[in-house]
Amino acid sequence: MAMNLNAELSKKTNVLGLKVWVLIGIFVGLFIVSILCVLYYLTYRKKARRATDKLPVSQIPIISKEIKEVKVEQVFNNRFISSDGILIHHLEKSSNKETDRLFVNSGMDKKNNGDNNSELGSFRYIEKDNMGSQSDEHGSSGGVTTGHRQSASYPIAAPSPLTGLPEFSHLGWGHWFTLRDLDQATNRFSKENVIGEGGYGIVYRGHLINGTPVAVKKLLNNLGQAEKEFRVEVEAIGHVRHKNLVRLLGYCMEGTHRMLVYEYVNNGNLEQWLHGAMRQHGYLTWEARLKVLLGTAKALAYLHEAIEPKVVHRDIKSSNILIDDEFNAKVSDFGLAKLLGAGKSHITTRVMGTFGYVAPEYANTGLLNEKSDVYSFGVLLLEAITGRDPVDYARPAPEVNLVDWLKMMVGSRRSEEVVDPNIETRPSTRALKRALLTALRCVDPDSDKRPKMSQVVRMLESEEYPIPREDRRHRRNQAGSGEIDAQKENSDAERSDNPDSRLQSKRNHGR
Repeated sequence: MAMNLNAELSKKTNVLGLKVWVLIGIFVGLFIVSILCVLYYLTYRKKARRATDKLPVSQIPIISKEIKEVKVEQVFNNRFISSDGILIHHLEKSSNKETDRLFVNSGMDKKNNGDNNSELGSFRYIEKDNMGSQSDEHGSSGGVTTGHRQSASYPIAAPSPLTGLPEFSHLGWGHWFTLRDLDQATNRFSKENVIGEGGYGIVYRGHLINGTPVAVKKLLNNLGQAEKEFRVEVEAIGHVRHKNLVRLLGYCMEGTHRMLVYEYVNNGNLEQWLHGAMRQHGYLTWEARLKVLLGTAKALAYLHEAIEPKVVHRDIKSSNILIDDEFNAKVSDFGLAKLLGAGKSHITTRVMGTFGYVAPEYANTGLLNEKSDVYSFGVLLLEAITGRDPVDYARPAPEVNLVDWLKMMVGSRRSEEVVDPNIETRPSTRALKRALLTALRCVDPDSDKRPKMSQVVRMLESEEYPIPREDRRHRRNQAGSGEIDAQKENSDAERSDNPDSRLQSKRNHGR
């Protein structure tokens, strides 16, 4: 049998006189080669398609995977109009009050930039049941209010500052700028375009190829600090959108270069308006100061209570509160920010910040949570009320520390004397006491007794002194008598609820 098979395979064929087994071998080889060619072609096409869909993984910055999308559902509009030196505030609110929520504001003015529809959010959106006035991104700031209110809901229609730039450089939430892009935007990082300097880098003013003005923060790569701050800022504010937060438009990562590109805010910062160069344009009115502070409070309430993980800024101070042409606050510089995940009451970290603004418990123990920002905001509020620096060694010893001096003045019933003398139209006694009480509660040495930033917003917006009664009742029911006893306004609430106390108070006044 085997001999017959060998004889058959050894027979010559008519194809070039080749033997049968040779032809079989050739056909099998061609079949294998054709299969390999088809597989290679399919693999090549798949890789080519992936390459066009995304950039190399090595070029993508590390972003926290815990972060979810922030959805912009509704926009509230508020405008302040300058008239004879008074800021007049026109308030528009949504009529839908079924659920109180925090919303991301897109800014409908032509000077404000809207969100890019192609960008993806990152922080999880959280509904708040008791946020009250925080649901309106533009609550009252103590200014003169026009006589009517309108309900309005707007779509996001403002043009994106990234419009006209090449689409291929968009990466999720922002824009990928090349070193050449930013070199051209800042005129080769000209010294004439420097608008700020710090320990971690230099900030340049520039213009993108589509004409959008931007601020370019070039991080100094000292012992890897540039990489660290770059990641911190990208994680903290790369994906969030809020009217009172400086918007991070994009970034540059080439070699050792780390740069961040922000929206450009061209009206100075609060420190310059209170103590520096912007005073040559005039002094801030009481209404303007409260508008800036209320915007700052809303931004912090958003960072602390409306997103997950919450963001602790860690460096709230007047120089980090930028101001736009309409005197809206823009909280900036998140280089020291920390993320506080769900279930964490605090984190332990190296003490960083600015002397005079740092909360005492954080300075002493390194324990950090959102109440540290509340303390810093309280100092900021006192700074705006008095026009004084938080720490000023040029003043007499009892007045060096702003917080200690103000507590002494309030305790001596001299609160009217603490107002910045540069404010031409002084605030009413009621407005001043409300602001001072809010500030003093924020700088309480016991961090547990400090209010949340959403409560601070309500206190600043309230027309009652020192705090709306219904809010007092709500806090009394939730916090219990321990926290109530620590609050200054508690005695006022007891008098209002107790007829004997009211009678006794009238007798005292009669004397």
